[in-house]
Amino acid sequence: MDSDVTLKVFGHKAPDTDSTASPLIWAWYLSEVRGEAAEARLLGAPNTEAAFVIDRWGFDTPAIIEDVTAEDRVVIVDTNNPAELPASINDADIVQIIDHHKLTGGIETRAPIDITIKPLACTATIMHNLMGSNAERMPNGIKGLMLSCILSDTLEFRSPTTTEQDKKLAEDLAAQLEVSIPDYAAEMFAAKSDVSNFSEAELLRMDSKEYAVDGTKFRVSVLETPSPAAILDRKDALLTAMPTVAQDDGVDQVLLFVVDILNEEATLLVPNELVKSVAEKSFGMTAMGDTVVLPGVMSRKKQIIPALKV
Repeated sequence: MDSDVTLKVFGHKAPDTDSTASPLIWAWYLSEVRGEAAEARLLGAPNTEAAFVIDRWGFDTPAIIEDVTAEDRVVIVDTNNPAELPASINDADIVQIIDHHKLTGGIETRAPIDITIKPLACTATIMHNLMGSNAERMPNGIKGLMLSCILSDTLEFRSPTTTEQDKKLAEDLAAQLEVSIPDYAAEMFAAKSDVSNFSEAELLRMDSKEYAVDGTKFRVSVLETPSPAAILDRKDALLTAMPTVAQDDGVDQVLLFVVDILNEEATLLVPNELVKSVAEKSFGMTAMGDTVVLPGVMSRKKQIIPALKV
């Protein structure tokens, strides 16, 4: 990766904890261990949980960038989907991708590059693997970020994406940091639940991914919270905002799943016949009103995206 140009390390748009903290983790590794000049960047404002995490572990919020140029050298983390990346991503010099999502296709590179995609719960766990024995050099702040990524992406080990490797690493990091996982996870989830300052449109985009099913384009939004009432109390306004967000974002429909972390279920908002059909065909559930509860559904990656049918 040697070059005089500082590497920009970033994740996906609508950055969650993993896409906010993993760039900081990898920029530390590249700079402090590999001797490569690297800086973390964001593709949008971090969500409330991610903002809490970076402040809790003593980091400044990385600068937000709108796009990249042919002069930029970049490392992409926590995504490989061009729809979640800057519009000019294929113009940049992409030197590495580290991710835990399915291979989407569409990214082009100037030369063969280092790509690591593993079926683990979060990007930070993969980074720990890639560091090898150098992980022992991580300062507490980086360890704290790594722990936070795992707890966020696994919903404190409740999500079916959780692997034994993720869980063991989180437990080891918590022990080193003398942090109680249940107490710290509760703090993180409380921060995630504070959505009072966000508009309905912002909530619909906050943790969302674009995904097409048989030619129908969806924005698949997931809001994870131990207090779903705080979001569902705004149901009518969220339903009203969906058509405008869909039109502005160039998709056919917004799908909003409110995940109840503690009760391990999701509530899907049902604004129209299309979403009613999606609920029936994808999850075998009949919506009698403008919501339908999906028991056991916690993970967009493992349980929502693979199930979607129109």
